[in-house]
Amino acid sequence: MKLKLRITKHGASLYTGAYDVSDAESFGKACADAWRNLQQEQLAKETSIGAAMEHLHSGVLDQIIGAHISFDTA
Repeated sequence: MKLKLRITKHGASLYTGAYDVSDAESFGKACADAWRNLQQEQLAKETSIGAAMEHLHSGVLDQIIGAHISFDTA
């Protein structure tokens, strides 16, 4: 089934992606891909290697705490 994954926080969109989800494995891959994309976006915003290393492990988690994660049919 084609699904659209959306992650929003305080009305702002953090991530949107379309995925083919048919079982637990493909659902997990969709969530992992969203995490990876949010992490890459966070790293691209960092101004130095030190800042990137400081936020590497908690940056995405900090972004999605309190966020709304939803799946809709695409």
